[in-house]
Amino acid sequence: MTDSKLPTRHVAFDWGGVFTVGTFDGRSTQNLADLTGVPVERVRESYFRHVRQLEVGAWTLPHFWTVMQEEAGLPLPYGDFEALYLGSVLDNLPMYDTLAALPAEVQVGLLSNNYPVVSDHLRRDARFGRFDALVFSNEIGHKKPAPEAFAALEAAMGVPASQVAFVDDVQENIDAANAAGFYGLLYHHDHHADFEARLGEWLNTAPPVR
Repeated sequence: MTDSKLPTRHVAFDWGGVFTVGTFDGRSTQNLADLTGVPVERVRESYFRHVRQLEVGAWTLPHFWTVMQEEAGLPLPYGDFEALYLGSVLDNLPMYDTLAALPAEVQVGLLSNNYPVVSDHLRRDARFGRFDALVFSNEIGHKKPAPEAFAALEAAMGVPASQVAFVDDVQENIDAANAAGFYGLLYHHDHHADFEARLGEWLNTAPPVR
């Protein structure tokens, strides 16, 4: 996809809503409600009240679950919750195909608002071996759209932000990426072919010289 005579461009991705179909939070809370019989509105009220503590690494996943158990009345031991939580991932397989097909000279990064245990689970996925840099909010203490999150991504990739397209399914994060000097690409899994065309155009275009 690239011309070796041109300075190489690179790409970084969000995870949820990009490498998954739909949101991980929505699916996991629905699965919890279905398994326990607790109304999904009650599950989500507690979940979204506290999930930021996971995203910035302030809480462990077991502590988060203890709070949710007591607050929402969820009769499920932690081990069963962790298995359900990790099992709530629904892969967006076309994006994994796109990832595997990227030319070797293209550096690939990930910037994800993510959680303890889940980030470790993703690292163990052999497909993630294609990434050159994995940046998780729970490990750096900052979540998108904070500028610090994008600064951490740029540092981890070791190339200027101006040479990196950032792919996300949330417009607010795209706006923040653009403000940080990246080239934002808004994504939806229903328009994957269009996304691949836009990414291919980016990778075949010379980046600005600075």
